[in-house]
Amino acid sequence: MFNFFKKNDSNNEQIEQKQESSKSFWNFSFEGLKKTISNTTQNLVNDVVASIEEEEEFDDFILDDMEDLLIKADLGVGLASSITDKLRKQTKVKPSQIKQFLKEEFSAILSTAGSSDLNISDNELNIFFITGVNGAGKTTLIAKLANNFRLSGKKVLVAAGDTFRAAAEEQLDIWAQRAQVDIVRKDGIDSAAVVYDAIKKAQNENYDILLIDTAGRLQNKRNLMEELNKVKAVIDKLAPNCLKESMLVLDANTGQNGLSQAKLFSEAVNLTSVALTKLDGSAKGGIIIAIAKEFQLPVKLIGVGEKIDDLKLFNPNDFLNALFEKK
Repeated sequence: MFNFFKKNDSNNEQIEQKQESSKSFWNFSFEGLKKTISNTTQNLVNDVVASIEEEEEFDDFILDDMEDLLIKADLGVGLASSITDKLRKQTKVKPSQIKQFLKEEFSAILSTAGSSDLNISDNELNIFFITGVNGAGKTTLIAKLANNFRLSGKKVLVAAGDTFRAAAEEQLDIWAQRAQVDIVRKDGIDSAAVVYDAIKKAQNENYDILLIDTAGRLQNKRNLMEELNKVKAVIDKLAPNCLKESMLVLDANTGQNGLSQAKLFSEAVNLTSVALTKLDGSAKGGIIIAIAKEFQLPVKLIGVGEKIDDLKLFNPNDFLNALFEKK
């Protein structure tokens, strides 16, 4: 009897240790975030502020220069024009206040994009439909996501749904082994069939998380759309209430090209969020704000390195504070 209670206590301690370990992987220190986005800070904030804040008043020349800098910082033409047009039509904000003005503008944009929290429920299957072009980092993001979920005590299954890219299934299989999670792999067959088998396995064996990899080739957009639609139809038929995230994976270094990718995948599936990979060292993190503005899509995950634990939850407030904090 006493051994039984000791065993339960031991199990509870192990669960708590796993949860604490997972938290340490998911969370990101403020100083770490500042370092990660330092190039973006220079590009998006410091360069703009330095060119403007010493001026006495805004004029067309100053605002045109500011618009060019914002476009260069990957906010996109539309958003850069919108911000500078707002300044043209007012007289209260002075150049010396440009830093606070930008922070408030960016905060409003990120808040309207929706919650940055991952949509996940306990005691049921949670399906994450992962999309993005080849080379964006889908495979490694899935592995990192699987690893973090496993560390938080979840039973995780991965579906190798990219059946067209050479060696994609093998690469995902290797990462799944590193993350110590299960995988459904059926090389060379229709991706929708792989997803069908994966959903059935996840349902029958009580998995908490199913992460679905997909093809991302852009050479033939029509075929890509059709394939993604077929996979989505399988999910909708077998587990319509289990799809928690349709997540677009973007490489932070693509900058404004990320807007065209978001448009393409939004047309194919109903995206719910974005994961931004390779943010460490990139000067193009402004794409976070551009996508939030144009597509009302929140960034929920950021990749900050190559190691399996280098995937962090995105916090908009921390991001803005790190972006605008004085050196």
